[in-house]
This record gives sequence, structure tokens and C-alpha cells, in this order.
Amino acid sequence: MRASAPAKLNLALVVGPVRDDGKHEVVTVYQRLGIADRIDLDEASSLRIDGFADDTLVRGALEALAARAGVEPRWHVRIGKRLPVAAGVGGGSSDAAAALRLANGTLAVPLPPEVLHELAAGLGADVPFFLADGPQLGSGDGSALAPLDLPQDFWVLLLLPSGGRKPSTRDIYDAFDRRGGAAGWEERRAALLAALERVRRPRDLAALPPNDLASSPLAGELVALGAFRADVTGAGPAVYGLFHHERAAEAAQRALKRAGRTWLTAPAWYG
Repeated sequence: MRASAPAKLNLALVVGPVRDDGKHEVVTVYQRLGIADRIDLDEASSLRIDGFADDTLVRGALEALAARAGVEPRWHVRIGKRLPVAAGVGGGSSDAAAALRLANGTLAVPLPPEVLHELAAGLGADVPFFLADGPQLGSGDGSALAPLDLPQDFWVLLLLPSGGRKPSTRDIYDAFDRRGGAAGWEERRAALLAALERVRRPRDLAALPPNDLASSPLAGELVALGAFRADVTGAGPAVYGLFHHERAAEAAQRALKRAGRTWLTAPAWYG
């Protein structure tokens, strides 16, 4: 059995105060992309994960699935890693969701979607998104989802800056707390929801608020090169630019080749 494990963008990310469970309140706009890892899964005598030595999420997903279903985790998974790691595009989360979906299909009595969502949320706030179709509004800790009707007719240039070490996501949230980033949370949340109500065409996405967690000067360069919106995705460090036309996106890709690795892609509806 085989599935793609696509990347995602956070087209907006508004972060609020720390919740009672230690996580932050967030409101975020998830968008699936057309670039993906590949997950192959077969039934086996024991659990084995090949292809990506640093994996923990796929293993954890399958162990959780087996425990909930009351079976032994007897699957062999091969991860074809094509997405950048720890970049803010959700590659590990997407791998875990794809493995969950495939392994669930091998069970004599597959678990229902709401149970898969619960298992996914226990692995990471963005994992449930990869079990859904189309753009989604994430709220709570990011795992509560509501479908969005957003335009999909644009091009995406994704750029992973070269050099430097990315702080851990925990460090990024700690820095957010130290600078009092949660101030004005309700107003910023309301502004995001209001901007979403007005989205009809791709260019309307430019009115979404900027990422609360991270910024990059490369976003300004992307806008100067013709992007109608550019920002950091997730906790970064990957930066994206949205373009109306493929030719303009290709020109920006050539211009920013010196800045890091790039991928030219487009929105995708399904996983």
C-alpha cells in the first residue's frame, strides 16, 4: 500500500496565551501543497520503519493505532523522504497521518475517522489536518478543524534558507512568551476570521495577518519579486511566496537560488 504525504503551509498563524494543558491557543489556516514524501506500508511480523533514521512520529502513530485497536503493531513502513525536515511544512506530521491511514486500512475492523483524529491529535497539533481534505481552519491547539473554501488557483514558491540553525519549536514559543506575544490575542484572532470572510480570489489572501511566531526578510524579497503574499510557514524557517502566474514564480525561484533550496508547487486538495 502506498500514499503520498504532502507538505502544508500555514497561510496565517495567530498565537494566543498558554492553555491549561501547557499548549498555546492558536488559530491557523492550513493549506496542503503538491510536494510530498512517499509512504509505503506492508503487513509484517513486527513493526519496522525504514528510509528515515530520525523518524519518531510514524512509529508512534502505528504503536498508538495498534494499542487502540487491540492488535500487535505488525507493519513495515518505508519513508521516501522528499520534504525538508524541521522546516515548518509538516513533513513528519504528514508521514504519520499517511501511515495511520494506510495501517488502519489493514485492520479487520478499521477504526472510525473520529478515533483516527483523536490518535492524530495525540501525536501533534497539525497531524489531524493531514487526515482531512482541502484547506482547514485550525483552532484550539491547532487540532480542532473546520473546512475552508479558499481559492486554489495560484503558484507557491517555497524557500528553505541555507545556513544557520533553526531553534526548536519550544524555543520559538518561549521567545514569543517572553516578548508578550499573546497581548491582543482576541483582536488578532477576530481580524484573521474577518479577513477569511472576505477571501474570494487568490489576491485576497494578502489581507491575512502575518505569522505571529516568525518572520523573515526573504518574505519582503518575495513580494518585491512579484508575490502577492509571502511569509514564514509554521515555526519556520521555510518561507513561501504566493504568485498569480507560474512564469513570475519561476523568475523569483531563479532570483533566490542563492538564498537556499527552493520548490515550485501549487495547492493540493487531497492527501
